[in-house]
Amino acid sequence: MAAIPAFGRAAPFDLPADRTWLNASYMTPDAVPVRAAAEQALDRTAAPWTVHAEDFFSSGEVLRQRFAAIVNADAEGVALVPAVSYGMSTLAANLSLDAGQQIVVIEDQYPSNVYPWRRLAERTAASIVTVARPTDLDWASAVLDAIDDSTGLVAVPNVHWSDGSLLDLVAIGAAARSVGARLVVDGSQSFGVLPFDVAEVQPDAICAVGYKWLLGPYALGYLWVAPELRDGDPLEQGWMTRVGSHDFAHLAEYRDGWQPGARRYDVGEASHFLLAPMAIAALDLVLAYSPSAIADHLRGLTSRIEDGARDLGLAPVPAKRRGDHLIGLRFPDNPPATLVDTLAAARVHVSVRGSAVRVSPHVYNTLEDAERLLDVLASTIG
Repeated sequence: MAAIPAFGRAAPFDLPADRTWLNASYMTPDAVPVRAAAEQALDRTAAPWTVHAEDFFSSGEVLRQRFAAIVNADAEGVALVPAVSYGMSTLAANLSLDAGQQIVVIEDQYPSNVYPWRRLAERTAASIVTVARPTDLDWASAVLDAIDDSTGLVAVPNVHWSDGSLLDLVAIGAAARSVGARLVVDGSQSFGVLPFDVAEVQPDAICAVGYKWLLGPYALGYLWVAPELRDGDPLEQGWMTRVGSHDFAHLAEYRDGWQPGARRYDVGEASHFLLAPMAIAALDLVLAYSPSAIADHLRGLTSRIEDGARDLGLAPVPAKRRGDHLIGLRFPDNPPATLVDTLAAARVHVSVRGSAVRVSPHVYNTLEDAERLLDVLASTIG
């Protein structure tokens, strides 16, 4: 069995020693192997005579297999999409609700997992039910209270994008199934860093961007759909997703049939001769670490940040209510308007989302990075 790659400053990332990047929820830096894959891809596209017909399809199959391995799903259900909005719009175009049924979302949910459902509700005369943020951050109980016989769809994340507060998707999925509702999950802020098991959660569909916790490039993400949703209508009428598309000499012999599984939902030009090699290298790195090992590493960092923030008079999301990788810190009032710039001037980088200071370390961070953040916060508050 291959050794787990190093954590902390020895991780395969080329970060400046004096810069503390605690902003993986915004974007992760390219890992050394991901950057190397990009350079090799550029060399290849500079010599297009080295790109063969089978290369239009082979990288996509590798990506399906790698993503499926991360979420314990089957590769046949994976489609390659440019964004969560594209994946969710694909689903919304293929789902049907009865008039009067309800779609459950949570307060301040990321827009890509809201706008497509608003359109679906408009098309079907359904309605949106928005679950208010619970004061105790027990999202599972709040969502379960909102699910009843009128629920047709539950569209939620694994963790809230603004502060890392966690949703129990196993319980939510069971409740949705008990009333005949579908469960759709946006895993952009958790897949690759928190263990996730399609077989355990039993969602109808999941979707995630690839450039955050999955360590990949921008504009290449993943949609997985359950078997009963694999015969729908794609957003695009592309040629690569058609049966027989591997035979370039006969592409003008137009076919109505689709390639098997969820491939019909692939975005056009999913071959991505630059992005796909980068994404493969990224997913290989995630798998080499394993989400469970990454979570173990980050648990120590976010726990230290939680304790230190509380000592400073802030209100961090407690461990029992959040993921191991992402923690929101709230001030007695809203965060100072200059806080992000003040931290950045000290070469410490976080985000402010809503009322929370969002801190999101990854494999390259250390306890020293957590202490540095707390020191700058202490000087700012003081």
